[in-house]
Amino acid sequence: MSRWLLAGLIALLPAMALAQSAGEVERCFQNPGSCPSGGGPPVSAPAPAPAPTASAAPAGPARAPDYAAVLNSPEPDRRKLQESLRTLDKYSGPIDGNLQSDATTKGIADWQKGHGFATTGKLTPNEAVALNNEAARAPIRRLDPSAQVASTPAAPSNADALKALKARLAERRKAAEPKAEAAAHSLVADLKAYVAADGKGPVGEQFAAFAKWYADTKAAGRTIGDVKPVVEDYGDGKAGSVATAEVTFETKQGDKSANQCMVFAWIEGSPRKNAQAFPCDDVAAVEKWKTDQTLRSAWR
Repeated sequence: MSRWLLAGLIALLPAMALAQSAGEVERCFQNPGSCPSGGGPPVSAPAPAPAPTASAAPAGPARAPDYAAVLNSPEPDRRKLQESLRTLDKYSGPIDGNLQSDATTKGIADWQKGHGFATTGKLTPNEAVALNNEAARAPIRRLDPSAQVASTPAAPSNADALKALKARLAERRKAAEPKAEAAAHSLVADLKAYVAADGKGPVGEQFAAFAKWYADTKAAGRTIGDVKPVVEDYGDGKAGSVATAEVTFETKQGDKSANQCMVFAWIEGSPRKNAQAFPCDDVAAVEKWKTDQTLRSAWR
């Protein structure tokens, strides 16, 4: 009987060991610290070591300031920055969104200098936010309407503007008048000398149209009497002083007389340059000649 009892105990040993092992596993799962370090049920893996903190990382190179973000921002944002500079009396130019104009970069640099930033004339995103925030807090300046009206001069009337223009033209003509009169009288003296010499003299070579008219008048049996000049225009041109004069010739045939008018145009010199003569009624030809000489009139 003892033998059978011993055999039964031996048979129960594996089951008891298995039951004990299962209990140990459950306890390890619920409380990993109670697990044995040696044999027996497996214990859970140790917790991973904590990752190094940011302070332990090696320091890298400093990042360059980001100016491109503001320079390439939408136009309304760039205009707002200019308006903020204007509010803070740092800018008085146009609100056009150009942050790289001389006036804008100067205004930005002045603002940066007063706030301890690098005076680059360009804004980082943080500086742009600070600038707009400061302008938003600035007090609104209210203008005194009475002072504003008093400081704004009244616009001149059309009559006043015309009067001022006439005064300027009169001053300019007064300064040019001695030279213009001298040029016209010199021309008439040469014309009279040409008539007195019966169609000979340099003025006939200079003004071919006048020389032909004189020859035709003489062939028709008419004589030339009085010669009267009137300055038609005077001023500066691309090649020198430009003069034009209306000259009236009195022609006689028997007891009849008539007047012939010609416009003489030339560039002052000795001899006269680009000299031409036109009938007085050929206004278009005279004006074209003046345009070709780029005449800046001091007479009209």
